[in-house]
Amino acid sequence: MPFRSRPPATPPEQPAASRRLSLHRPAAPALPPDRPVPPSPAASPGARREAAPPPRVQRVAPPVAVSAPAGTRLNKRLAELGLCSRREADDWIAHGWVYVNGEVAEMGVKVTPQDRVTVERAAQRQQDSQVTILLNKPIGYVSGQAEDGHTPAVMLINPRTHWQGDASGLRFTPPHLRGLAPAGRLDIDSVGLLVLTQDGRVARQLIGEDSTLDKEYLVRVVYEGGAPVARHPDERSAPLQEIDDRDPVSTNVQAVFPREGLERLRHGLSLDGQPLKPAKVEWQNPEQLRFVLVEGKKRQIRRMCEQVGLKVVGLKRIRMGRVLLGNLPVGQWRFLAPGEQF
Repeated sequence: MPFRSRPPATPPEQPAASRRLSLHRPAAPALPPDRPVPPSPAASPGARREAAPPPRVQRVAPPVAVSAPAGTRLNKRLAELGLCSRREADDWIAHGWVYVNGEVAEMGVKVTPQDRVTVERAAQRQQDSQVTILLNKPIGYVSGQAEDGHTPAVMLINPRTHWQGDASGLRFTPPHLRGLAPAGRLDIDSVGLLVLTQDGRVARQLIGEDSTLDKEYLVRVVYEGGAPVARHPDERSAPLQEIDDRDPVSTNVQAVFPREGLERLRHGLSLDGQPLKPAKVEWQNPEQLRFVLVEGKKRQIRRMCEQVGLKVVGLKRIRMGRVLLGNLPVGQWRFLAPGEQF
């Protein structure tokens, strides 16, 4: 019986390590490479003695579906690691930049802590080119998409409104508008610091479900007293700058506003059936309160004030985390500088 030599095993080719960022801490055990099976003597009695050619190896591995019913979706895992937002993770997966156990991951895949996840450095290069913009939003602009005929705040982002005092060293180009989205809305009648970003990491830090970043507001109020007015979250209050005859006290509100009302603003109120997290609330002057919140429910400050008999007639956001509005003029914007963090 003729002897047939077995061809040497050829391990599958892996993408270059220098092109990937590994997200796995414990080392994964190496799997033995697949070995080609020699032809059967019965199937080919006249086969040659030469070794069979090695199998062809694809440069890009086919998509892998890591099935783990109790696992975490890959886009959520990447977001939990602080690398990007879920939407950005989906974009990376669609580009083929994310690998699970050495295989190109497909959309919707689930992973476990034992799976080895790596990301192409092309994803990091894309992030490095993204910008975050700080705008001093005026009254009359909506934070997001155009609604009810009102202009979105992103329309203010152009070379003419770029603040001359911007010390970031960055220069505006049209691609900076691509994918630019608000991270923390301001109502149409509210003013102050509005953050617009292309970077999913910034968005998650400011408005993610697990965000603990505080935001500071200056709120001008009048005291209506009596029973609070219940409003639906989608119902728009009267314009903030309007003060009418129904407002019993519009000056020295601090002198007549009950102390227990201030304590309720700090802790004890609920919105939409959910208790609110503790807030810092104090008088800035006799007609103006200072709010520091760590959450951002829809029209939260106005609805909180209504529950204690106050009417908001002016609202301005002056800080998000460590980033201040400062002396940025109304209607102008600047870049978040390299090294500047929330």
